[in-house]
Amino acid sequence: MRRVTGGAVLRRVTGGAVLRRVTGGLRLRLVLAFVVVALLSAATATALAYRDARTAVLQRAQNATVKDFRDQVGTVSADFDLPPSQKSLFRFAAKVSERTGGRTVVARYRSLSATSDTFAGPTPWLTAELRAAVTTGDSAVFQRVRWQEEPYLVVGTPVRYVDGDRGASGLEVYTLTSLRAESADTAALIDSVRDGIVPVVLLTAVLALLAAGTVLRPVRSLGRATRELASGDLGIRAEVTGNDELADLARTFNETADALQASDAELREQEAKARRFVADVSHELRTPLAAMTMVVTVLEEEADQLPPDAAQAARTVGAETARLARLVEDLMEISRFDAKAARLNDAMTDLAATVRSSLALRGWTDRVRVDLPEELWAVVDRRRIDVVVANLVGNALRHGAPPVTVALRTCRAEDGEWVLLSVADRGPGLPPEARARVFDRFYKADAARTRGAADDSGQGSGLGTAIALENARLHGGTIEVSDADGEPGTVFSLRLPLRRQEEDPECE
Repeated sequence: MRRVTGGAVLRRVTGGAVLRRVTGGLRLRLVLAFVVVALLSAATATALAYRDARTAVLQRAQNATVKDFRDQVGTVSADFDLPPSQKSLFRFAAKVSERTGGRTVVARYRSLSATSDTFAGPTPWLTAELRAAVTTGDSAVFQRVRWQEEPYLVVGTPVRYVDGDRGASGLEVYTLTSLRAESADTAALIDSVRDGIVPVVLLTAVLALLAAGTVLRPVRSLGRATRELASGDLGIRAEVTGNDELADLARTFNETADALQASDAELREQEAKARRFVADVSHELRTPLAAMTMVVTVLEEEADQLPPDAAQAARTVGAETARLARLVEDLMEISRFDAKAARLNDAMTDLAATVRSSLALRGWTDRVRVDLPEELWAVVDRRRIDVVVANLVGNALRHGAPPVTVALRTCRAEDGEWVLLSVADRGPGLPPEARARVFDRFYKADAARTRGAADDSGQGSGLGTAIALENARLHGGTIEVSDADGEPGTVFSLRLPLRRQEEDPECE
């Protein structure tokens, strides 16, 4: 059953809270952004520093090694006779190694090769590229290699004759220098940076939390002010602090709230004037309408004595005068509701007897089925309940189709005990858009549902359901409209609070 409650407030639930749970709030995002930026900055600075430091350390070690090796080779080779024998070549390599601090030295002369370290074995670190560069070049060259999982610097230099055109002697000398110390120095730099990353990240997170708090505090204040403004508190204003962008946003919010409050005050004043105008006009029309009613009553009583055309005109004037009088009464009743001047004259009342009396007073007893329990008493305003019954049953008879059923029962819900008065018909029913507006003033549903302009109930102005709803609210209740559970027709349900001692069935 689809149900529309008169005057119900519909709330729209947004997915903002759920989305924040998934993506994290602004505070979390700010902290993550700060941490990521700090990590990227630290990684970039570390990479650049490592590269420069490593280059500087290796360059310094290379230059020192190359210069020292070249000097020592030049000194030793000055007293070396060519062509060498295998034995003299060993002595040459050993002497150069001794002068260079015990480094491994390889001396080659054509097919002869001698190594200062007799236990060194093969020399895979002596690459063909380096030998080619030494053989064809005229100065020392070097190459960094990894051998036995350790970094090494291999330096090679040709030996040239010291006289004449300094031609190539065919003697090549190579040395192997470990770079372990330099590698350890650069690795120590990485370790120092790595050890410093954790405190830097923690410090960055703390600073990010402080910054986020500074930024989010005015945002939260502005959010609270916006929610208060949306809930109807037009006097709420955002606190303006500083001269930054958030302060400009808060000033804009306050200016908007000022304009909205001024517009609301103007609209309320215009609405009050319009209501006073309607009330004044309705009040002023009562006296002439009373006189007109008396006149047309006399004319209707004498209509049978008048010519047919005059009789018809008299009856039409009488009907329209009565309708105008009812409209004026309805407008005055609405004006009393708007002015909060309507009061309950409540007393302990037998609701079933009240409903039967309303139906009998309007001659609807034979046209309406009733399901009324006996001795159902409640504290209500009998006159206003009569108005509600007259409007709901009158609408069912006028717009619906028989059978029209009036049922009265009580129920218990979470919010207390209630009495339910339902009026159901088997007419074409109300479309959804009409159910949403059926309690609006002067609203008339689809013309297909309307049989005539007015009927004997006297409710044809479009104010009947609005007045019924106001009377229900005055009792602390409401009126709901729904379809008939798959059956054709419409059901209007009046809900009024009721205090009872015994248990009642659950409300559906």
